[in-house]
Amino acid sequence: MRIQVEYFAVLREHVGRGAESCETAAATVGDLYRELDARHGFPAVGRLKVAVNDEFRDWDTPLSDGDHVVFIPPVAGG
Repeated sequence: MRIQVEYFAVLREHVGRGAESCETAAATVGDLYRELDARHGFPAVGRLKVAVNDEFRDWDTPLSDGDHVVFIPPVAGG
């Protein structure tokens, strides 16, 4: 299936782009993250939030063809 993935903050900087479309056989959001981590070697960022189709979801959320997944690292500010 084809999934659209968006990255924010440190993940965007690390990957070198804000989004990508990828072919995957990942069954869940967590599986997709592990697959992408193996490809990109994500830095340790702490606890990420994830959204699927504009709604915050759990890591065990099933994926479907055409889903839009956003990985959101913790953000520090002042």
